[in-house]
Amino acid sequence: MSEPIKIAYLYEDLMNTYGDSGDVKILRYWLNQAGYQVQVDNVSLAADFNAADYDFLFFGGGQDYEQTVVARDLLRHKATMQAYIEAGKPMLAICGGYQLLGDYYKTSGGQTIKGLGILPLHTVFKADSRMIGDTEFETEYGTVRAFENHSGRTYFDDPKLKPLGKMVQGYGNNPEDGVEGLHYKNTFGSYAHGPILRNDNIAQVIAKLIIENHQARVGVPA
Repeated sequence: MSEPIKIAYLYEDLMNTYGDSGDVKILRYWLNQAGYQVQVDNVSLAADFNAADYDFLFFGGGQDYEQTVVARDLLRHKATMQAYIEAGKPMLAICGGYQLLGDYYKTSGGQTIKGLGILPLHTVFKADSRMIGDTEFETEYGTVRAFENHSGRTYFDDPKLKPLGKMVQGYGNNPEDGVEGLHYKNTFGSYAHGPILRNDNIAQVIAKLIIENHQARVGVPA
């Protein structure tokens, strides 16, 4: 039997506030349809982790307390995750997971929590101005419809970062910029729950990237 596609779900037990595990279930469906078996590993507190062993990384959203706990543990994985992202391997990070790829996030109480610092972005929380509701945005892959519920406002600090889409309805990254999420190499970040991959156009793009990365990892000709 051929080796299964391996997905690392980062902190599944702590970062799954709005049913973001649905994204992994949808990807498993599309990958099974393409003839692949799928193995999903929960990489949580104190776990050993080498991103190069995986074909896809998924990082969901969480509440403020859980996100602070994860932020402290996550820093030991910076080197392996940075190498994976810069090599153009596929990753999807939602809400809190998206924020933690950046340099820092500042809480509503003024505390600055260090992120991985892999991508030049930062997030500022405004607890009195929550962004919640249905969203719609246009991407290079077509229209995406989802749901957002966040107090964090994310800002890019380097023009090399590009948004995933342009807002039609909702707030996205923040109320000022009119854009949603991030697309850097083959890493996608988003505030879209619902889950986002119920939009088949995005789901199939990511599934294709996963298959290509799997073939390269196990040495199967494309």
